[in-house]
Amino acid sequence: MANFELMVALNGARRQRRDHPRLPVTAAQLAEAAAACQAAGAQAVHLHVRDDQGAHSLDAGRYREAMAAVAEAAPGMAIQITTESAGIYDVADQLACLEALRPGAASISVREMAREPRLAARTYALCAEAGTRVQHILYGADCIDRLRAWYREGLVPGTMRDAIFVLGSYRPAMPGQPEGLATFLNAASDLQLTWSACAFGRHEQACLLAAVSAGGDARIGFENNIETPDGGLLADNAASVAAFVQAARAEGHTLKECRS
Repeated sequence: MANFELMVALNGARRQRRDHPRLPVTAAQLAEAAAACQAAGAQAVHLHVRDDQGAHSLDAGRYREAMAAVAEAAPGMAIQITTESAGIYDVADQLACLEALRPGAASISVREMAREPRLAARTYALCAEAGTRVQHILYGADCIDRLRAWYREGLVPGTMRDAIFVLGSYRPAMPGQPEGLATFLNAASDLQLTWSACAFGRHEQACLLAAVSAGGDARIGFENNIETPDGGLLADNAASVAAFVQAARAEGHTLKECRS
């Protein structure tokens, strides 16, 4: 039995409403979905915003609009922005987004930051100065090795110990599997990370239950998966959250208050 935190990733950078009619894209849709997920048990939201054509965006103005809408619709729900490049943005763009917003929380990919180590150092320093809670996105043992080196070199402050383990991938399509969690746990065993997991594909729920059982937190939602475990289509993000909360409780796990 474990206590865990639950974050919802409502849309991601790539899926469109043609992939699922209830995928939230606009600020109003994100706010509505966040409120429904909060009611279903999610304590935090991982936020992506889109441009007028529905493409992934790091525009600070769009972020401010979406963050304000979510805060109004779901009071008390923690908000984490993404700095994901999605093959569109470089490290300078990611840094500029963080400089403009100075958000309370942001996810940052170690693999993407490694493209420009000098700017990576500036990015982590900015977050430390601004009080931004950084969650390191880790796609495998190579990312963990790099993060370890950056702690040793001082490029990443030693206090930034939050991470998310990504099981599987969107492109190429590779569903996450619960057994894949062991690779991350073994590789990061010496780093004393506070970690979460997310998982692509219909085995998402099983992967996240394994993560909670292993002492981690969970991130669920349409960024990673739109299917039920048996391959049906989930009604919306809130249905995904509710089903997972029910499954976790059936195994004796309980939600805890999300850290602010």
